[in-house]
Amino acid sequence: MKPDLLFSGMEPLMLDTHQASVSSAGPQGAAWHTQNYLASMDRALLLFDFDADGALLKANANFLAAVGYTREEALTLRHDMLCDSMDEGKGIASGERIWTRLRRGEHFSGTCRYRMKDGGSLWIEATYLPLPDEDGAITRVSVVSRKSIADAERQEEIRLLLLGINETGNAVAVSGCDGRIVYVNDGFQRMLGFARGDALHQELGELLAGGRPDGGTREELDRRIACREGFHKDVLVYDRCGKPLWVSVMANSVFDDRGTLVNIVDVLTDITPTKVHEVLQRRVLQAMVNEASVVEVMNMVCREVERLAPEVAATVLRVDDTGHLRPLASPSMPDAYSSALDGVKIGPNVGACGTSAFLGRPVIVPDIATDPLWDDYRHLPLPEDIKACWSSPIKSSDGRVIGTFGFYFRERRLPDDFHHRLVDVCVYLCALALEREEARARIRQLAFYDELTGLPNRNLLLAQAEQAIARAEPERKRVAVLFLDLDRFKQVNDTLGHPIGDALLRDVAQRLRRLARASDIVGRLSGDEFVMLMPDFEHGRLTAAAEHVLVALAQPFSVGGVTLNPSVSIGISVFPENGRDMDTLLRHADMAMYQAKTAGRNRISFFSAEMNRQAQERLALEAALRDALEAKALRLHYQPQVGLKNGSLYGIEALARWRHPTLGDISPARFVPLAEECGLIGDLGDWALREACSQLAIWRNNGLRVPSVSVNLSATNFHNLNLPRMIAATLAEFGLAPADLMLEITEGVVLDATAGTLRTIAELHRLGVRLSMDDFGTGYSSLGHLRRLIVDELKLDRSFVQGLESDDAARALTSAVIRIGESLSLPVVAEGVENEEQRRFLIEQGCAAGQGFLFSPPLPAGELEEWLRGR
Repeated sequence: MKPDLLFSGMEPLMLDTHQASVSSAGPQGAAWHTQNYLASMDRALLLFDFDADGALLKANANFLAAVGYTREEALTLRHDMLCDSMDEGKGIASGERIWTRLRRGEHFSGTCRYRMKDGGSLWIEATYLPLPDEDGAITRVSVVSRKSIADAERQEEIRLLLLGINETGNAVAVSGCDGRIVYVNDGFQRMLGFARGDALHQELGELLAGGRPDGGTREELDRRIACREGFHKDVLVYDRCGKPLWVSVMANSVFDDRGTLVNIVDVLTDITPTKVHEVLQRRVLQAMVNEASVVEVMNMVCREVERLAPEVAATVLRVDDTGHLRPLASPSMPDAYSSALDGVKIGPNVGACGTSAFLGRPVIVPDIATDPLWDDYRHLPLPEDIKACWSSPIKSSDGRVIGTFGFYFRERRLPDDFHHRLVDVCVYLCALALEREEARARIRQLAFYDELTGLPNRNLLLAQAEQAIARAEPERKRVAVLFLDLDRFKQVNDTLGHPIGDALLRDVAQRLRRLARASDIVGRLSGDEFVMLMPDFEHGRLTAAAEHVLVALAQPFSVGGVTLNPSVSIGISVFPENGRDMDTLLRHADMAMYQAKTAGRNRISFFSAEMNRQAQERLALEAALRDALEAKALRLHYQPQVGLKNGSLYGIEALARWRHPTLGDISPARFVPLAEECGLIGDLGDWALREACSQLAIWRNNGLRVPSVSVNLSATNFHNLNLPRMIAATLAEFGLAPADLMLEITEGVVLDATAGTLRTIAELHRLGVRLSMDDFGTGYSSLGHLRRLIVDELKLDRSFVQGLESDDAARALTSAVIRIGESLSLPVVAEGVENEEQRRFLIEQGCAAGQGFLFSPPLPAGELEEWLRGR
């Protein structure tokens, strides 16, 4: 029978008749007597429990009978529904105020009036005992009570109460007015090891101070004597063997009618596990808040453990990512021992710590001298008089072993219960500190290193570069900045998928690391852009070094079972000639890289003043284009498309034109790519669509028969998932049918045929809007992607048409394109038709329509209207 069942509110205890017949001699007889006494207590007292909010949890049969409720009815009741008043000898107190005290851990003893089911009153003499959990929070209140009884019954009551006091798990001591102990219960000896004879006539503070010279325990306990309102404090005491224990001391002073102190009643509850956890946790968390290093935190944990358990030497080892031990803290172990463990690989026979880390469970070695786990390592501890050890794994929240917590003893032995309590707390706190350190390292990695490649990111790269420049400036040395951009990397992502693209970037980063000198700095800016900083280079060798990088990165990569042959464009700027800070040098190297791409890719370009001038012009032009779009300063010109056989009007293509007030006419070949680069192409396409549809509606309202209007859109326009809805709304606004609009798409749309692009094209097809493949035949991948797109027309590029008179290759290619159109039942429209010979050849090959200066140049809307009326 467990001692604490007295206050558990359990159902009445039943006696075993067989046991009742057994002799009371020996352990079995003692157990029988204990059970008999507890059964008597259960029959004599009203025992019941509430939770911290006052809801009834359990009750014995005596209580249920006294209040007249069934067990099921009682479990729906609350304290404020049962209890009318509470009097602890100083007047009636409200139940709410008493309950507030109980939640703080203060007990209550007094007379209470309870309501019975039939409406009557039940007067009881009750003691409310708040019971804390392991964290010190009050979760349950047990009530031991009896009905008011006559004096003749007190002797039996006292006997039973003494039984309850002695069987409780707490230590109870009663002292006289002089502070010396006059009574201790049996629990006092069980908890603290002092028999009644050892404790009598001793002062409680002196008895439990363990002979410590600092006097801290004695001073704490002596304060309770002066507390007339009661004393409740957590105190570190020492048992008869000198082992430290944390106890919660609840002391109440008893006074006679004249107010003179008569006795002090002390109830001591062992809270060692909770308090050790609380003290260690508070100190560890405070150290972590103060940004203490993980080594400082671990040393603090070890020293605190050794203070509580002087027979122990504590250590903490970290297990690194490669499975090797790394000492973090061992304040009481010899330095030579810790150094010898540094870098040891964990395994199934590597002492206690290495084996514990390998197996992921505690390993106890009571005798190092004979245990086979120490065969290869016992020469380390034995000379230092270390004879036993116990190591426990420290695990992360995801179950990884990230360290070990070790206890070493200078005698052959096993750990006791107190050691187990300490280790349970310390392993948890060490895991917390180590995981925090991992998180901080992860944050530093994310803040300063690229997650994909592990290279320094922009932040760290700029900081390291500025340091390199600062070192170079006083010595008048040069620093080269190489800006590298992979050519056609987007095509790798689109055709092979982003996992392959990411793998390629990782391989490129590794190759750049190998190419870099020890003094060089390599980083990743974003996407497929890398930077290599070369401080203190020999000027004559810079070009050779850059060419070496160019050639090395052009070597094949095997990625995911696919062989890739990438190339890279490199732009170079030099400190101090091209800039005196990293931002300027990086910008100039970027400009040089674009110059290398413009010149044909897979090459090196150095920054120059001319390049800077071009960049400034580009920025000015970009600003002007933004202003022109906002002010609607762009215009559409229209070029007719004519049926080649009968000369009928086949359609009209809308072409954007821009005349700047000071720069004059700016070619679409210049401002359309600029719009794509600076993010204005979407606005430009939306404007052209609306303007062309509006003009077509005007012509038709003026009685002109225009079959349809064609508008050029870029790949970026098709990324807009709202494009079909916008076009449908525009057509409805101007009273046009979907077939009245032809959208011309280029090879860029084909190469960018992602899932979103294909979905947009499919929605346009369902809407009835037609698509024309512009410049067909000039792109190496158009044929491979054409089958994925739904198009209604092919446009033959002008570069083929211009060579029809004399170039056999142009004739063959033109014929091939027209044959492809026939096989797909798609009409072919030839661009750039300028003479009759070209027209005749196209007619012979079956080309449906043509546009070019033979028929009309692109014209403003008004002039094209005159051209239409003239026909």
